[in-house]
Amino acid sequence: MTKYQNILVAVDPQQDDQPALRRAVYLNQRLGGRITAFLPIYDFSYEMTTLLSPDERTTMRKGVVSQRTEWIREQAQSYLDAGVHIEIKVIWHNRPYEAIIQEVLNGRYDLVLKMAHQHDRLQAVVFTPTDWHLLRKCPCPVWMVKDQPWPEGGRAVVAVNLASEEPHHDPLNTKLVKETLELADLVNHTEVHLVGAYPITPINIAIELPDFDPSVYNDAIRGQHLLAMKALRQKFSIDEKFTHVDKGLPEEVIPNLAEHLDAGVVVLGTIGRTGISAAFLGNTAEQVIDHLRCDLLAIKPDGFTSPIELDDDEDD
Repeated sequence: MTKYQNILVAVDPQQDDQPALRRAVYLNQRLGGRITAFLPIYDFSYEMTTLLSPDERTTMRKGVVSQRTEWIREQAQSYLDAGVHIEIKVIWHNRPYEAIIQEVLNGRYDLVLKMAHQHDRLQAVVFTPTDWHLLRKCPCPVWMVKDQPWPEGGRAVVAVNLASEEPHHDPLNTKLVKETLELADLVNHTEVHLVGAYPITPINIAIELPDFDPSVYNDAIRGQHLLAMKALRQKFSIDEKFTHVDKGLPEEVIPNLAEHLDAGVVVLGTIGRTGISAAFLGNTAEQVIDHLRCDLLAIKPDGFTSPIELDDDEDD
């Protein structure tokens, strides 16, 4: 069964152009399935006023929801005219990320697309608090779409963790590569590259141990990473020229390689935890994300459970 048959687009309420919807239609035309354009809205002033009765407040809410529904329909009109089926859903909710995740749980979506804004001077992608909440807590993959065209011949770069002894990393590496290869083959026969970073010698070790040879240490660490990468690529019959094992911090190595390869998207795993135990896929992944200049596809490990629960008394 083809993945990403049920796509949720988180509509950006601040602008008329919707890159995430554009990317969703692009995927839909190649994969089939259905698209829902989703917008949670809230106006605190309507809740605060004492001049309105509860019924009047409800009427005003419905009026705002109706206006925004029509506005999204206008944004999507060219796609609708072309025969793309897009369901439009606008709800009243004061925490966008919770509303989006609850909709994912309710509708059993298998992909969320959301626009990521770009810092003009730095070219870097700027993530909002809602973006970070989704990346950490959304149970299905989250695709953050940069507001510029996909590069010509853009590649997919999969960030893998080759060093960890934690049991969840190997199956997550396998899942990231497998899903990226499947998607790349279905969408555009996109070239897929794997990248892993290995650490440089800690200076304090070299200082404290006079007989310590940094070059031997570096060679041993690099060798371990190359062996792990070889095992991973051979599992999927990936040519060695599409794999990269570079020295340095992941948050430098991965964005630099993505830029060098003119990547369209970087795929990485996020486990939603914080603290030291999160290792590469928690804190470091977030640092990698912060340095990217292209699309990002964040995938959770199997068995991940979102901390957000369904709202029993959701407003219409």
